[in-house]
Amino acid sequence: MLKKSEKVETNVYQLEIAIDGEKFEEAVNKAYLKQRKNIAVKGFRKGKAPRNFIERLYGEGVFYEDALEIIYPEAVSEAIEESGLQVVDTPFDLEVPEIGKNGVLLKLKVTVKPEVKLGEYKGIKVSKPAVKVTADEVKAELARMQEQNSRMVDIDDRAVEKDDTVVIDFEGFVDGKAFEGGKAESYNLTIGSGQFIPGFEDQIIGHTVGEEFDVNVTFPEEYQEDLASKDAVFKIKLHSIKKKELPELDDEFVKDVSEYDTLDQLKKSIKSDLENKKKTDADNSVTEELLETVANGIEAEIPPVMIEKEVDEMINEFAYRLSAQGLDLDTYLKYTGMDNGAFREGYKAGAESRVKLQLALEAVVKAENIEVSEDELDEEYKKLAETYNMEVDVIKKSLPAETVESDIKSRKAIDLIKDSAEITEEKAVKKTAAKKAAPKKADDAKEEKPAKKTAAKKTTKKQSEENPTEE
Repeated sequence: MLKKSEKVETNVYQLEIAIDGEKFEEAVNKAYLKQRKNIAVKGFRKGKAPRNFIERLYGEGVFYEDALEIIYPEAVSEAIEESGLQVVDTPFDLEVPEIGKNGVLLKLKVTVKPEVKLGEYKGIKVSKPAVKVTADEVKAELARMQEQNSRMVDIDDRAVEKDDTVVIDFEGFVDGKAFEGGKAESYNLTIGSGQFIPGFEDQIIGHTVGEEFDVNVTFPEEYQEDLASKDAVFKIKLHSIKKKELPELDDEFVKDVSEYDTLDQLKKSIKSDLENKKKTDADNSVTEELLETVANGIEAEIPPVMIEKEVDEMINEFAYRLSAQGLDLDTYLKYTGMDNGAFREGYKAGAESRVKLQLALEAVVKAENIEVSEDELDEEYKKLAETYNMEVDVIKKSLPAETVESDIKSRKAIDLIKDSAEITEEKAVKKTAAKKAAPKKADDAKEEKPAKKTAAKKTTKKQSEENPTEE
């Protein structure tokens, strides 16, 4: 039973727990029954020595440590529940001032959730992004559909042009010697993609299938050290030329890729879908801004352990997503060259935001005395059962009512924040056509000289070690 609960520092309480002699005796006997098979006492078969003989031989407290391990979890759990504290980590600094036939006295410390002072959470003013779908956005979606349904066709009646995809063998040489990573066979390269270092792709233009030729380039200064600024020759063999062929954007295309019969019908559908998506995005944007305002408005000294546990949770979520792709976290860290400490540090800011929001919503629930009825709880279990295609009873066993209730209360708190907010709808800005410039006088036109064009300087990226020809 809980004997005393005392706050000893910020977010830390010390508990004193008393276990009476009768309960401790039961635990000692359980420890004896568990351990006796391993104890040999002269005059008895192994495992058959009575408890009093063992205690007489090894001391009265021979089973105390094991007995304490048996009784400790339940005693601490009951004491925490009795204290009403919201403990966020395992107990620490355990002391055992008294232990014996008369019972046990435990002293331990626990970290609890911080006291939270709410800031603004009602009547928050936010603006909602305007929802407008432009003709260009509809065109872009149609172009994406064309791209998805495109096909690559072989070209054998002309030389390579920009935007073609070629299949080549290549091998690179510096000072007449082949270098590591500079060779590939049947490599697919789209001309103009900027995939390779400057000058490489341009020199393939104009060649035809079956040709073998050289490409001369200079590696950029910021390239990997052993190749930076060096001249190189690549031996090329051109196997094939392919070009992307887009389907015609007509009614026949529409019938092939959608449930509609005409291009106009498809355009209207695309516009409607884009509007709905933008509306959803706008609503989500408002909700995120409101919750961020509420979370950032609280005053609380958050225990570091809460942030660390949230980091653990986020990393576990990431590891689960990796596993779906056939990767484990250790392999991922190895590929990215990141150590575990730096990886964890990258999650700290997000974890702190999540913890602050959780605390803020719990504070709103408390301030507004938000409750969950039995009917609401039953309805939530039914929805979860449908979502996971499981029986309601199975869901109830795997998800405690307290967890489900907490989720419902948080949603209610969010709804309250949104319903009380002052949301201003932004107006869509109409583009006005630029005024047409007045025609110039003939004399002015003669005097004006065309502006001199300057070549755009391309910025190169650092070379990949796997293929030094790529940017």
